[in-house]
Amino acid sequence: MQTVNIHEAKTHLSRLAEQAGAGEEIIIAKAGRPVARLMPLAPLPTQRKLGLLEGKYAVPEDIDTPFAADIERLFYGDGPGENAGSAGGG
Repeated sequence: MQTVNIHEAKTHLSRLAEQAGAGEEIIIAKAGRPVARLMPLAPLPTQRKLGLLEGKYAVPEDIDTPFAADIERLFYGDGPGENAGSAGGG
């Protein structure tokens, strides 16, 4: 880690920015006291490509058929009296 005074930082900002971009941390000091840190930015996350697996897998039309009863129960419950034991139910 390199420390430079503020005057040197103003004079050599381009060089210091290149060093920071290459991964180096630079401390900028004023009257010998550190006041700022010049450091590399974290890499931006790459955007995910939509449709990356298109055509590689086939989803069957009846994908939810084996789970039809479970899906119905999740949406509609178990039938009459299902809420009779719940708090505040009536």
